[in-house]
Amino acid sequence: MDLKSFYDRRVIAAIGRDLGSVHRGFAFDEFVADCLDGLEELELMGRAWHIAGVMRRRLPEDFAVAADVVVRSLPAEDAARDDWGGSMDAFRFLPHVLFVSKFGLEHFEESMLAFYELTKRFTSEFGVRAFFDQHPEATHARFVEWAGDSNVHVRRLVSEGSRPRLPWASRLQAFERDPAPVIALLELLKDDPEIYVRRSVANNLNDIAKDHPEVAVAVCRRWARKKERLWIVRHALRSLVKQGHPGALEILGFGAAPKVRVANVVFEPERVEIGGKLRFWFELVSEAKQEQTLLVDYAVHYVKANGGTAAKVFKISCVKLAAKGVVRLGASLSFREMTTRKHYAGVHRIEVLVNGVALPLGAIEVVLPYT
Repeated sequence: MDLKSFYDRRVIAAIGRDLGSVHRGFAFDEFVADCLDGLEELELMGRAWHIAGVMRRRLPEDFAVAADVVVRSLPAEDAARDDWGGSMDAFRFLPHVLFVSKFGLEHFEESMLAFYELTKRFTSEFGVRAFFDQHPEATHARFVEWAGDSNVHVRRLVSEGSRPRLPWASRLQAFERDPAPVIALLELLKDDPEIYVRRSVANNLNDIAKDHPEVAVAVCRRWARKKERLWIVRHALRSLVKQGHPGALEILGFGAAPKVRVANVVFEPERVEIGGKLRFWFELVSEAKQEQTLLVDYAVHYVKANGGTAAKVFKISCVKLAAKGVVRLGASLSFREMTTRKHYAGVHRIEVLVNGVALPLGAIEVVLPYT
């Protein structure tokens, strides 16, 4: 299913029935008609914002009263996910979140209550961000409180909602400039019993690393003293590791310069059509007198539309290479067109990255199909 098509008549009618069940006089037919008007040409987020605007027009003018209707219209926490059956179905509450985000900025307490209840059914991470801009101290204080909440979705909101670079959402520029308030929140969650929360903590710190790599490395170095936190640390440092950041590699035990050479490289085929697949193999030969622990990735220098290149790093393996030993490694690489990457003809260089050190493997030619 095309994502934007999720917001169809069925979902809109379900939202209308929920609202009408707790608000006497709710104009159900008009609500559905208004939501469907102009919906077809909008994408997913555009449709959600459109429905949120109709909610504003069809709910009581007093936001506090309207927010109370929204909260009372919500199904029980478990039913919100179980009755609809799929992870995408919880998106029916996204218009509710956007409604509070846009129209509730001058009603802090009512909005926080709505976000608190909505995040148990879906997530309020897209909506609560506007409150960091408008009410930074009060919102941060509420997040500190929620970090100790008994509900796992509320605790995850503390981390996910404060991510400086949350996908699909506007950036929190204040936190991009100074991540200290976010790190204070992550400190409260780093030992959360749920991996669902800890993964969000790692993703947040990975965001911070893109703007403040040394700050993120310092946090991870401190956290890594406790072995139970190593999963978070590895996940948080993943972007820096791909960049070969020395501090990140050192924390994970890959700081030593590798003593290896590359041998017996095979590309199959050496000329790849766009839409095809490349397979390659190579050997790492130890030139050390002792065992080495090596993090092995590879980088592809993709040709861009303007003829330049841009590197993208992919994982291969973590290996222990014996003194004077040899290990054979390989990977496959698809040149199928994707929404996230368009391929262009030209020579693509490929390198293996060993503990962040680039060693050339060679190059392959990417060509248009049937040429």
